Amino acid sequence: MKKILSLIAAVLITLSTFAQIDRSKAPAPGAAPEIKIGTAKSFELKNGLKVFVVENPKLPRVSFSLRLDNDPFLEKDKVGYADIAGQLLRRGTTSKSKAELDEEIDFIGAFLNTSSNGVFASSLSKHKEKVLSLMTDILFNPAFDQTEFDKIKKQTISELANQKDDPDAIGGNVTDVLNYGDNHPYGELTTEKTVENITLQDTKDFYNRFFKPNVAYLAIVGDVKFSDAKKLVKKYFSKWEKGSIKQEKFNAPKAPAKSYIALVDRPNSVQSLINISYPIDLKTGTPDVAKARVLNQILGAGASARLFTNLREDKGFTYGAYSNLSDDELVGDFVASASVRNEVTDSAVYEFLLEMNKIVNEEVSMEELKDAKAAIIGRFSRSLENPQTIARLALNKARLNLPPDYYKNYLKAIEAVTIQDVKAAAKKYIRPENANIVVVGKGSEIVDKLKKFGEVKYFDNYGNNYEPSKAKIPAGFTVQNVFNKYFDAIGGRQKLESLKTLRVEMNANVQGQALNIVQMKKQPGKLAISIAIAGNTMFEQKANGDKVSVKQLGNTVPIDEAGKFALKVEANIIPELGYDEIGVSVKLAGIENLEGQDAYVVELAYQGGIKVKNYYSTDTGLKLRETTFVQSPQGEISQARDFSDYKAIDGIKFPHTIKVPLQPGFSVPAKVTSLKLNGDIADNQFE
Repeated sequence: MKKILSLIAAVLITLSTFAQIDRSKAPAPGAAPEIKIGTAKSFELKNGLKVFVVENPKLPRVSFSLRLDNDPFLEKDKVGYADIAGQLLRRGTTSKSKAELDEEIDFIGAFLNTSSNGVFASSLSKHKEKVLSLMTDILFNPAFDQTEFDKIKKQTISELANQKDDPDAIGGNVTDVLNYGDNHPYGELTTEKTVENITLQDTKDFYNRFFKPNVAYLAIVGDVKFSDAKKLVKKYFSKWEKGSIKQEKFNAPKAPAKSYIALVDRPNSVQSLINISYPIDLKTGTPDVAKARVLNQILGAGASARLFTNLREDKGFTYGAYSNLSDDELVGDFVASASVRNEVTDSAVYEFLLEMNKIVNEEVSMEELKDAKAAIIGRFSRSLENPQTIARLALNKARLNLPPDYYKNYLKAIEAVTIQDVKAAAKKYIRPENANIVVVGKGSEIVDKLKKFGEVKYFDNYGNNYEPSKAKIPAGFTVQNVFNKYFDAIGGRQKLESLKTLRVEMNANVQGQALNIVQMKKQPGKLAISIAIAGNTMFEQKANGDKVSVKQLGNTVPIDEAGKFALKVEANIIPELGYDEIGVSVKLAGIENLEGQDAYVVELAYQGGIKVKNYYSTDTGLKLRETTFVQSPQGEISQARDFSDYKAIDGIKFPHTIKVPLQPGFSVPAKVTSLKLNGDIADNQFE
C-alpha cells in the first residue's frame, strides 16, 4: 500500500525559503527507512518439517508454499529428469487423474503447481482445507503415469529442439558450461539426447530420494490464524516420513586465467549475442552482498546504469545492455550481456570491457552512489508490501542460517556502502581480464575483429570446443559436383528423375497442440501444403505452374513475386533437378562446420531477391539444412529447415525428421508418419 506523506509548513517559512530551492536538481535521497518486517511465527513437526506462518487477513486468500532445501546434484547422462519429475507430480495421483484434479482445483478457484523443488497452492481462505488436501494428495500419492510421462518428455524434446535456433538459449548453455564445467550441477545441460535417456523409473527414484520432510520448509501466508494453521499442518503432514539424503560436494569453479573469445558460429545470424561472464565466490548472507548490489546497480542493473547509457543511449548498439552480480549458496557469477548488430560486435565488446575497467580503476561519483542506494532501497521496501516476501525472507533466514536481524538491517547495510566500498568490491568481483567472452554470431563477419580481445575458440551450441573447418574446396570442384554427390547419396539421378508424385504426412507438437502437415507434389511444378492444428486447417499453400495462392484460416493472403517464385522452386520433388530450368542462380560458397560436421555451402539467388543457403555434408553428400533469407522492415531475417533421419522409400532416401520454421525464431521438429511415391494425386488438389 502506498503511503501518502503530507508536509504543512508556515507561510512565512515557505516564502522565505522558496527562492533558495534549486529546482533543476532532483532532491537527494533520504536515509534508509526503518524496516518493519512482518513477523513469521514458526514451529517444527517431529518429522523435521519446518513451518512458517504469516497472518495477513487483508484479503480472504491463503497460500501454501512447500520448498525442499536439497543441494544441487549431478544428473549426468539423464539431465532433465528432476524437472520432468516435478512436472509429473501435477499430472495425477493414485486416486485422481489429471483431468479430475484440474476439475476440483478449478471448481474452488484455486491454483496448484509443482516443481522439482516442491509444491505451491493457493485459494480462498474458506477453501484452505480442500486445497491443502489436494496439495498433500499430490505430494504423497503421485501416480507417475506412463502416458503423462511420455507427453512431458515429448514436449520437452520439442522445446529443446526449438532452442537450437535461439541465440539466448545457446549463449546461456555455453556460458554455463564455460563458467562451471560439466562436472558441476550448474554446468550440466538438458539436451534432446539426455531427455531421451530418461525413464519413468528415474522420476520415481528422484521423488523417493529427495521428497523428505526433514529437508522441507512450508510457508503459509494469508487469511489464517497461527493456531488453525498449526492444526492443519499436523493433520496433513505429520505422517510424512523423514529420510536420510546424501548431499554431494563439488569443487569451486574458477574464472579463466586469461580472457578469451568463445565464439558460437551461426552463419545465419544478423545479430550477435554477447555474454561476458565468470564465476565468483560471493556467498548469500555475507557482508559483501550489500556492496555488490550497489556496485552492480551502478554498472548495469537498469536503464540509468553505465552499460545501458553507453551502449544504447550513447552508441546506439543495442536495445539494452545489462549486468548481474549474483550471490549464491554454492557459487555466484557475474554476467554482462547485450544483443548487437553484427557490424558493431567488436565495438560493443570494447565498450563492455571499457566500462568494467573503468569501474575497477576509478571511483564512482557521489551522485551515482546515492541514486543506486535509492533504487535498491525503493525496490526492497516495496517488496515488503507482499506477504509472500515476508515468508520467503523467513525461509531464507532458516535455510541459510542468517542472523535473526539480517533482513531488518539489510537497508542499513546498503546505506552504509561508501565510494571506497564500491571500488573495493569492483576490484574483487569485476574481472575483465579473467572472463569468458561468449559471442553467438556470424563468424565470417566478426571473427577477425574479435581477435584483438584474446584467443578465439570455437564452441558448438552445447559448449563443446572444436576446431573450425580448415577444409578447402578441391580444385575444379563445382556446384554440379555437390549436387551429383547429393543425388547419388539419396538414390541416383535416374531414379530421382523418374519420380512423378510425392505425398508426405508429418506430425509435430506445438505447446501441447498436435500439428499435422501434409505436402503433395506432382511433376511438373505442382505443390500443395496444408497445416492443421487439432484437425482444423490453419494454413495452405498451392502452386500450379504460374498460379500460386496462400490461405490463412481460409482467407487468401497476398503474396509477392519473390514468394511466388520460392513456391515454384519448392514445387519440384527434388528442387536441385529444376534450378536451371526455373532460373535459380547457384554458387558454391565454401565449406562450413555445421554443428560438428563439414558441409558444402551452396548459395542460391531467387528471382525477386530471396537468398537461400543449402548445406550438404562433405562426408555423406546428404542435405543437412536449407536457410532462407528475406528482407523485412526490421532488416534481414532468416528461417532454417534442418533435415535428418534419412530413410529409404522405394530405393530413394528422404529425411524423416524436418525442423519446420513456423515464424522467425520459432521452429518445431516434424516427424514423417507417411511418405508415398508415384501414387495417384488428382490435379484438382493443386487448384
